[in-house]
Amino acid sequence: MSTLNQLFDPIKVGIVSISDRASLGVYEDKGLPALQNWLNAALHNPVTYEPRLIPDEQAQISQALVELVDAGCALVLTTGGTGPALRDVTPEATLAVADKVMPGFGEQMRQISLTFVPTAILSRQVAVIRGKCLIINLPGQPKAIAETLGGLKNADGTQVVNGIFSAVPYCIDLIGGPYMETNEAVCKAWRPKTAIRAK
Repeated sequence: MSTLNQLFDPIKVGIVSISDRASLGVYEDKGLPALQNWLNAALHNPVTYEPRLIPDEQAQISQALVELVDAGCALVLTTGGTGPALRDVTPEATLAVADKVMPGFGEQMRQISLTFVPTAILSRQVAVIRGKCLIINLPGQPKAIAETLGGLKNADGTQVVNGIFSAVPYCIDLIGGPYMETNEAVCKAWRPKTAIRAK
């Protein structure tokens, strides 16, 4: 295997947009393109995407997450359904299939969003591990998705607040997944020195 192949392991990522109206075709889904575009810019790894567009139905969301993990996804990102409305059940569906809960992700997502809107405290995003897969609930708007994943930067490009994705590659290392290499202009992955693969 070449050094290049060793550096850039292939990775399978599940992307799930959860919306009653988008799943019915009432309006165009913007969640799946937003997730895929951000990941394409952020990762050097060759990525195979497993997309799902589903309604706000708890059992259906849980089933989709289980299927994506069983299909070999190392990472699953969801968007939508994390607010306090009656139909918002994404966190419940995610927690129902969890082996471990990773509360730091939700805490940081709300902290980032609070920089922009006080209603960020109404968000209930969670992150969990199932098997060897990290599952993260993200906000529903494309702009918020990018801010949450990549964090906040000054006009000169210096990082003010870390996005959650900076911790994702090392988390996936720890649960036995592929080695993820990021484009530092978009998001710099953090690993302890002992966990960085030699180039």
